Amino acid sequence: MTVNMGPQHPSTHGVLRLVLELDGEVIQSATPTIGYLHTGIEKTAEQKKWQQVIPLVERMDYLGAQSNSLAYALSVEKLLGLEMPQRVKDIRVLIAELQRLASHLIWLGTHSMEIGAVSMLFYAIRERELLLNINELLAGFRFFPSYIRIGGLREDLPRGFHEAVNAFLDRFPKKLDEYEGLLTKNDIFLRRTEGVGVVSREDALAWGLLGPIARAAGSDYDVRKYFPYSGYETYDFDVPTATEGDVFARYRVRMQEMRESVKISRQAIRRIAPSGVWACDDSRVVPPPKDKVYTEMEALIQHFLIYSQGFTVPAGDAYVPVEGPRGEHGTYIVSDGTNRPWRVKMRAPSFMAIQVLPKLIQGGLIADVVAVIGSTDVVMGDCDR
Repeated sequence: MTVNMGPQHPSTHGVLRLVLELDGEVIQSATPTIGYLHTGIEKTAEQKKWQQVIPLVERMDYLGAQSNSLAYALSVEKLLGLEMPQRVKDIRVLIAELQRLASHLIWLGTHSMEIGAVSMLFYAIRERELLLNINELLAGFRFFPSYIRIGGLREDLPRGFHEAVNAFLDRFPKKLDEYEGLLTKNDIFLRRTEGVGVVSREDALAWGLLGPIARAAGSDYDVRKYFPYSGYETYDFDVPTATEGDVFARYRVRMQEMRESVKISRQAIRRIAPSGVWACDDSRVVPPPKDKVYTEMEALIQHFLIYSQGFTVPAGDAYVPVEGPRGEHGTYIVSDGTNRPWRVKMRAPSFMAIQVLPKLIQGGLIADVVAVIGSTDVVMGDCDR
């Protein structure tokens, strides 16, 4: 029998369609069909000024929004030859790690719910709300803050930011212990995940499956270690790995990743002064302070030019990867020397994960399809773009 799973199926984590050929409950073949969430963001970026692309890229992988904007900002800054102050780097690291936690919490809640642990979604959403509160404190927006900008950050940290972050970091490790107490030795959870959706280290790398999927299969590749950016080389953290390459191994790796993100976040928040520099001092891309705009004609003109005409980026191309929640999330940009990108292209980890789905689920049951999709943590906005 041939059946459609999706694109309206809640367990496909978005509008993904799988055409399944079944022999009873057993999957004989699977054909993914994508494109239902195609937004044309990469093409739309060519019509926008460089700074205006930030809100667009945040809506690609909408669960890793600030990792997207960080990768894009780093790529443009590479072409511009900008070096960020250390405080800006530390704030960006903290934001990226909190974004990773928020993304992994959605993965944990939805993945567990689909396997049968319904209450996990409520617990995970509860903690994620606290992270969204921090986003709202930062920028007034909860889901897509657009706080990271080319040349630095949108503005300085608000009052109460350190207290809110520290309160979350003090609370969260105990909640992780609760989650693992519910799931890690749960007999039903183990039966649904152990030995399911197995991928070897060689196959993972051949398919371009980096991030938690590859690390659960034995690879230790992490962009933060191999190609450090924003000062990650100065932070003390480990890269969790496993060898089984199944759904349960991917669960264990992501749970440990959350603990490592807490460790990095603690180091970052200790380094960041409550107030100080929040952007580089390059007047080409960073608007002058508001007090100067109101009192100096030159500053007013510069402010007007940046917001009306944008800024030009030297002709050339650049690719900068970051370690997003789903693996290496890279941004490739091409500039023709004008105030708009000639090309913006993302390396989307979800796209690679969807390519390998048929290999992971063939020979399994329909129930295993749900477990495998949840364990790969695909985001269809990231795949379709």
